[in-house]
Amino acid sequence: MKKKFRLENLGCANCAEKMCAGIMKIDGVEECGINFIAQKMTLVAADEAFDAIVEAAQAVVSKYEPDCKIVR
Repeated sequence: MKKKFRLENLGCANCAEKMCAGIMKIDGVEECGINFIAQKMTLVAADEAFDAIVEAAQAVVSKYEPDCKIVR
């Protein structure tokens, strides 16, 4: 499944790269892309575990930018 999400309060392009690298390490993630300028994240992951993967992705995002939220 491929979905796009808005990222709220993303303030650092370097952090966005680190977030993407961390999200790619989550089991079931096939592709992750973060566009810092557009404040968007594209996530391609296994359908059956998509919700759990998004939750895990939020944990990774919060590690680098505690105020940043993935908006569904």
